[in-house]
Amino acid sequence: MPDLLLELFSEEIPARMQRQAADELRKLVTNALVERGLTYEGAAAYATPRRLALQVVGLPGRQPDVREERKGPRVGAPEAAVAGFLKSAGLASLDQAKIEKDKKGAEFYLAVIERPGAETIQVLADLLPAIIKSFPWPKSMRWGAASERSDSLRWVRPLHSIIATFGPETETPEIVPFEVDGIKSGDFTRGHRFMAPGEIRVKRFEDYAMSLERAKVVLDPDRRRDIILHDAKDLAFAQHLELVEDAGLLEEVSGLVEWPVTLMGSFDESFLSVPPEVIRATIRVNQKCFVLRKQDGTLANRFILVSNIEASDHGATIVAGNERPIAARLSDAKFFYETDLKTKLEERLPKLDQIVFHKLLGTQGERVSRIASGAKELAPTVGAAPEKAERAGMLCKADLVTEMVGEFPELQGLMGSYYAAAQGADPSVANACYEHYKPQGQGDYAPTDPVSIAVALSDKLDTLVGFWAIDEKPTGSKDPYALRRAALGLVKLVLENELRLPLGRALYESYKIYVNQIHQLNRLVADRLVIFNKSEKLILENYSQFGRVFGTDEEFEKLKNMQSSSGWEYDAIVWHQPHGAFIPSLLEFFVDRLKVYLRDKGARYDLIDAALGAVALADGEAAAPLQDDLLMITKKVEALDSFLATDDGKNLLAGFKRAVNILKAEEKKDGPEAYAQRHAPNLRIEPQEHKLAAAIARAGEETAERLTKEDFAGAMRALSKLREPVDEFFDKVTVNAENADLRLNRLRLLAELRRVMMGVADFGKVAGEATA
Repeated sequence: MPDLLLELFSEEIPARMQRQAADELRKLVTNALVERGLTYEGAAAYATPRRLALQVVGLPGRQPDVREERKGPRVGAPEAAVAGFLKSAGLASLDQAKIEKDKKGAEFYLAVIERPGAETIQVLADLLPAIIKSFPWPKSMRWGAASERSDSLRWVRPLHSIIATFGPETETPEIVPFEVDGIKSGDFTRGHRFMAPGEIRVKRFEDYAMSLERAKVVLDPDRRRDIILHDAKDLAFAQHLELVEDAGLLEEVSGLVEWPVTLMGSFDESFLSVPPEVIRATIRVNQKCFVLRKQDGTLANRFILVSNIEASDHGATIVAGNERPIAARLSDAKFFYETDLKTKLEERLPKLDQIVFHKLLGTQGERVSRIASGAKELAPTVGAAPEKAERAGMLCKADLVTEMVGEFPELQGLMGSYYAAAQGADPSVANACYEHYKPQGQGDYAPTDPVSIAVALSDKLDTLVGFWAIDEKPTGSKDPYALRRAALGLVKLVLENELRLPLGRALYESYKIYVNQIHQLNRLVADRLVIFNKSEKLILENYSQFGRVFGTDEEFEKLKNMQSSSGWEYDAIVWHQPHGAFIPSLLEFFVDRLKVYLRDKGARYDLIDAALGAVALADGEAAAPLQDDLLMITKKVEALDSFLATDDGKNLLAGFKRAVNILKAEEKKDGPEAYAQRHAPNLRIEPQEHKLAAAIARAGEETAERLTKEDFAGAMRALSKLREPVDEFFDKVTVNAENADLRLNRLRLLAELRRVMMGVADFGKVAGEATA
């Protein structure tokens, strides 16, 4: 069967766009083919710095013929309906239509439309220009004289040529005939820009790929990446060194070259006094080179670069051309590092007051003060020394105003830990300057040092509480302040360190720190105010400086009246949510993040909902645990999963659902309140009723005791004892007895069973079933 070869050859394709563009080209072309009835056996797309290429194999030579029957109006229908039918079916008159009868014997017109399939090469000639013209580049340009026209071709960089051939393996393929803005399709491409710039005539894909290889172009980006990695490791090994692998840099570099040639350079050993992360960032960011390390793990004064040319001097000039800027950059980095060391971190804190974190949440200096206070409060909970946690909180953002972080923002936190250690800080304090940012995402590690944990928790709580209080929550896919990541990081910190952290209280304590800080700042507030109401809706905004005041209801009303009557201009903020009304919403957000975390760990979604859905039992028999203890929720999910994996768990779940379904049906007729009361022991007449009632009573007592001790596995074991009496009850007892009193009593007994089990978990949520 025939194959399609398509190449779009341009001046340049940025490395960051290549993979997405190749995948987009494949999807656009193959989807368009399938829409036109042309199926295929396989498709693969490739990208280099100068070209996008696509191979589609196993296409038919032509479209299948199409036969369609289109039903029209009834015979004798109004002329307008008949005319509309003829037009839509493409018929000249009713003589071209058939008359059929429906099941009722009524006659109607039927158009039989037959369309022969077109040659595939013609279909390609029709669809490819539209795809090329509308290709969704993130950024594109026009060029040349045609750029004066608004409808001219836009491409990432000037498009030079198009290859489009179609044909079977056994024959010379044909050129798919089309033109895009004066660029005609053909069968010519070009090789390497410098080493083989001449034209190359190609036929099908195999010929095309081999011709490019001979012309010093490796078409497949995965192969270029493998060549770079393999050769870099070999060069390093030859010098008794190891490559510091960097997947992101490897991907980028493989998109910068068509013919990868790896070379090794060096820099002065004196630069090794600079932290290794700084050296790596300097060489990576500025020169796109890889660093090497010695066998003992320390950084070597060598680096690997990737050239796009085989030089006659074996790369000596290219290496020297990279060594010079690297030496200059490392010299700057060394200067920044040594200059930063001359100023203590605490001496930099006043500069944080000049950096606005958010216009409604204050400066970085104010934020650091809150983080330090929060870390001190959290320290006993996580086993940290309060004074160390407070100290680490005060220093954790100080490196934001250093020269090094100004040059390499990605090193924030890390440089703070280096500077703190160099200036004699306690190791835990220095380490917390780096680790308080962690974990950043699901794949990152969670700190285990208590001081780091305290500061990391305080930092994330401060961020989430602040943005929730000003109603800047994530919406849909938008999360500009990375609040989902912050919440997931907090969840991971709590669970992986097995912390007992009542989250509701922690959120409220963090909010109180905001409130206290706002009260303190009130003394410094100018005469002008920015006023927000209780739902954080902006009433008035007219300010040149930022200050904040916090008011009671009475103060708030007074300020509103002043705003409406005095004609003042206002310059501070009334942030009026004194009772932390947003905290329940924020707790729900944390529960959602917990679900994400547990699902990624393999937990069943329905079991998470079941564990969260426990309700308090009547008359104080047992209280459902607060759903803000993430570790407790997780342990309950684990216990529930283990219980439901047993035969007792499966059978009891079936009995629970049977009881719930019966109650659900009867409560629709009688109302839920009819079964809210306890059953009457004197109306139990069957032995199975006595046995079930006794088992429910025991289970209620045992689960209450176990839940109080947070022994969830024990609570599940207590429930498992219900299995046999529940099975016997449903086997031997008629719930909807003819005697109304017996029926009511038995339904109330089932309601008690439901209530006891719901006190442990909402078993109605298991396997997606709705709870009663």
